[in-house]
Amino acid sequence: MKIGYRTIKTAIGTSLSIFLAQWLGLQFAASAGILTILSVQVTKKRSIKNAFARFFSCVLGLLLGLVLFSFLGYHPVTIFILLLCLVPLLVRLRIQEGFVTSCVILFHLYTTQKVSVAFFTNELAIMSIGLGIGLLMNIYMPSMEIELKKYQQKVEANFRVIMKELVVYLRNHESSWDGHELLETPELINAAKSLAIQNVENHLFRKQDHYYHYFHMREQQFHLLERMVPLISTLLYSVSQGEKIADFLDDLSDHIHSGNTAYVFLDQIWQLKRDFEQTELPKSREEFEIRANLFYFLQEMERYLLIKDEYIVSDSKTQGKSIP
Repeated sequence: MKIGYRTIKTAIGTSLSIFLAQWLGLQFAASAGILTILSVQVTKKRSIKNAFARFFSCVLGLLLGLVLFSFLGYHPVTIFILLLCLVPLLVRLRIQEGFVTSCVILFHLYTTQKVSVAFFTNELAIMSIGLGIGLLMNIYMPSMEIELKKYQQKVEANFRVIMKELVVYLRNHESSWDGHELLETPELINAAKSLAIQNVENHLFRKQDHYYHYFHMREQQFHLLERMVPLISTLLYSVSQGEKIADFLDDLSDHIHSGNTAYVFLDQIWQLKRDFEQTELPKSREEFEIRANLFYFLQEMERYLLIKDEYIVSDSKTQGKSIP
């Protein structure tokens, strides 16, 4: 059985909230623990946003309850009317996250059936302790850098395998590859992008994330690789250009990483395209089709490298670094 850090924080925060509320002699002390449970979120930004939403929704619910209970009395029907009015109001103000917490405070009012300064002081103290401890627990968030780097390494490893298999197709026109990397890679990229978004929300003053842009770049490149596999697998025999492209692709597969190497391989692509233009015309239809497919493949590889080059430029500007 595995206990996550969020479970531990929730347990510590809840018990601490109830302890403080009881130590201060507050009524409904256990409710402070409930508010803390609701306040412990996955990220820091979400925690702060929800804490403010819950606090204002509690105050709004308390004031609305005070008005309706005063005029209609403390009856279940009043609760019905109160909720019908409260929910649309919270949604309109975009603080609907605080609906449950506001209900907790409202039920305190319904239970006591008495409005006084002491009651308001008690409820404000309960809200402050419950929400405050929840925010305190969310100060610590474990670093996701290690996990994101693991995703990066796995995606790059899959890219290498796919390219190596393309090299095998180009040289041998057959392969025993099962292609599972083509199915696994988009799942890895989607999971990594979600984690990268969560990483941004754990930094209060960060609006962009290097890893998110990196995996978005790899996602665009992967779509091109998906199209290249069936294209290369249809080539039936070798031509001289195919051997050169295989050597190029073999070299490229050994240099798949986050560094700036795209410009080097773009030069090689352009040289290969010039070689195509200077080669004698094909002597058969089969050779023409193969060379046409290979030229199209080079164009796709050029797009593949340009995506990386654009990412390097954009990331360098974001990080405030010069391109090596």
